Amino acid sequence: MVAIDGREIEVRFRRHNRARRLIVRLDRKGEAVTVTLPPRASRKEALAFVDRSRTWIAGRLERQPQAIAFAPGSEILLRGTVHVIIHEPGRRGLVGTASQPARILVPGDAAHFKRRLTDWLKREAKRDLLAASDRHARSMRVTFRKLSIRDQASRWGSCSADGSLSYSWRLVLAPPHVLDYVAVHEVAHLKHMNHSMRFWRLVLAHCPHAAEARDWLRRHGASLHRYGV
Repeated sequence: MVAIDGREIEVRFRRHNRARRLIVRLDRKGEAVTVTLPPRASRKEALAFVDRSRTWIAGRLERQPQAIAFAPGSEILLRGTVHVIIHEPGRRGLVGTASQPARILVPGDAAHFKRRLTDWLKREAKRDLLAASDRHARSMRVTFRKLSIRDQASRWGSCSADGSLSYSWRLVLAPPHVLDYVAVHEVAHLKHMNHSMRFWRLVLAHCPHAAEARDWLRRHGASLHRYGV
């Protein structure tokens, strides 16, 4: 752990055989820094490097998007549109949405409010991502073994060698074309487990808006991790 401006930040170490120098990165939630070590670097050297990087880390922490809790009255993104979270304690039933203005309606006791909303968002994400992945898999004439939803901080999706797809549920917060791009990207890996020219030609053939979606993630992706904190 290291103290930065009164905050305790976890320090994680990752050794990489191809690394030529020490590299420090702050995670998207602002809770930890990861230090990548070249083969011959020691943890003592890595900690000293973190200490020298305090000003940089503090600056990154200052620019972190403000956390938004899942609470009544909070505004969150859903499929790229701002929705107000409304608690309806006197109503039974399922979480749902309403329009004009855009709202997410959460019924039930306050004790289960956050869990119900989070579970609903994950189900919505899985439904959207399963539909997109199925559609593009059929178009590319490939199949995937299973699809899972997680809350990984380092990547939006992944494709394993056994044909399993994994996505961040937070993609349901982004505009639909962004979710669609990530689905195309991972499904394309079922044909090409690399980022070769053939891979990118396949992605662009099925997702002409790939550059726009990648730019959106570059500019706004980190902000999706502020919700529900």
